[in-house]
Amino acid sequence: MTDFADMLQGYRRFRNTGWSEQRERWDELNEGQSPGVMVIACSDSRVDPAQIFDTSPGEIFVVRNVAALVPPFETTPGLHGVSAALEFAVQVLGVGEIVVMGHGKCGGCKAALSHDLKDAPPGEGGFVHNWISLLDGAREVVIDRHGDDRSREVERAMEQEGVKVSLANLRSFPCVRTKEKAGTLKLVGAFFAISDGQLHLLDEETGVFSPA
Repeated sequence: MTDFADMLQGYRRFRNTGWSEQRERWDELNEGQSPGVMVIACSDSRVDPAQIFDTSPGEIFVVRNVAALVPPFETTPGLHGVSAALEFAVQVLGVGEIVVMGHGKCGGCKAALSHDLKDAPPGEGGFVHNWISLLDGAREVVIDRHGDDRSREVERAMEQEGVKVSLANLRSFPCVRTKEKAGTLKLVGAFFAISDGQLHLLDEETGVFSPA
């Protein structure tokens, strides 16, 4: 298992290879960033977008949280971390695409389906439950379709419905709706299966995810 001492060794390798070999690229990035794509992904340690998409520094603007969720647009007081990142990516960086990437074996989606943390106090699971309550609508869809079945197939259905929720919530943001309508911003739904390393893309007309 990696600890911070191991990470420091990795940093030193990076300085001796990645940094020095791409010094011209890092000099460019020192002047600013201009990524073309925003990726909204899960915090799960197994699904690093930069690794999955084999990108270099400065190419993608990434937000990661439990279950790769986007909350709906709202103007109530509060700390809107995902909304702030989205606003920055769309309005300041001018990204042309936003990819929402769910994944297999997602603990957040599983908890949203099971409601195992429903009565947990904050600090003992309550924060997680409150956050994944964004998936309550997706949970209803899955339960209506599959009943009490909690097989891996049903968990995957929940994970993929979660991607659809985040896409719908993205479109509740005026800046996203306006730019998508104008054709300057594209939304993409994706699902990464840890079991076989396969990326699936969502066809929003059919609601079906298919291998990329």
